[in-house]
Amino acid sequence: MPSSTTHHSHRVLILGSGCAGLTAAIYAARADLAPILFEGPQPGGQLTITTEVENFPGFPEGVTGPELIERMKKQATRFGTTFVQDQIKEVRLSTTPFEIVCQEQTYVGRTVIIATGASANFLGLPSEKQLMGRGVSACATCDGFFFKDKDIVVVGGGDTALEEALFLTRFGKSVTVLHRRDSLRASKFMQERARQHPKIRFHLDSVIDEVLDVKKGAVEGVLVRNVKSTKTSRLDCQGLFIAVGHTPNTQLFKGQIELSPTGYLITKPGKTATEIPGVFAAGDVADHVYRQAITAAGSGCMAAIEAERFLKDE
Repeated sequence: MPSSTTHHSHRVLILGSGCAGLTAAIYAARADLAPILFEGPQPGGQLTITTEVENFPGFPEGVTGPELIERMKKQATRFGTTFVQDQIKEVRLSTTPFEIVCQEQTYVGRTVIIATGASANFLGLPSEKQLMGRGVSACATCDGFFFKDKDIVVVGGGDTALEEALFLTRFGKSVTVLHRRDSLRASKFMQERARQHPKIRFHLDSVIDEVLDVKKGAVEGVLVRNVKSTKTSRLDCQGLFIAVGHTPNTQLFKGQIELSPTGYLITKPGKTATEIPGVFAAGDVADHVYRQAITAAGSGCMAAIEAERFLKDE
């Protein structure tokens, strides 16, 4: 049976266990703030589904996403972070101290660092999920390097999709942009840039029915269906990048704190502080531009330092 037991007031509560949350925990723990970190439904965040990370400083040979997260967690634990796996049911930010209501008990804190991240939107195909990290990716900046001289497909029709496609031309032999409508949503400038690039082709009015080949454990192509004629065809490729947007994990905070029109937490310019004194936001939950492990870690550091200063001033 769930308990209503309330812990004594903590100085720092951190929501999220990706790069932002773990870095915030390391800094807060080193400042002797004894942070409580809530791991969330996907401990480690998006890095746990990333096979190789080659652009995080300090790892010249590269590191797997899960290993990088595990190292950060050990570091945070070493300095005194307490990890909580209990499911969060409600977050109360309207009164202070703030309350995190979990399945088993309620935690009270003088500051809260929100680092719940953003989830990449996917197509929802079983084959897509099975080949994630084996040719399927949602981050060209992270994984483009692995597709040198390969044929690549990018799904999406907005600015992000075309930015990913243009970036991938540095590595791929060819890049095909596949979009379900007969016209792109991207800005005119981005469309002109992409259409003028000799490596980029377009496949409009099309959706993917299946990613090939699960049995071989690697992407070898996609089964494409024309939405108007319903005809299907195979498009050979070795890389599939999904660029149909991200959804920030801010459902718990709606109605309590200012969000952008696309659902991201809004922070003060150059800071991680939100409109609520004592509440800070770090990582992809507030960053719709960079979405990198290193920028998330950097903002986690900022949030912990800002929280420490807030507590001192208080």
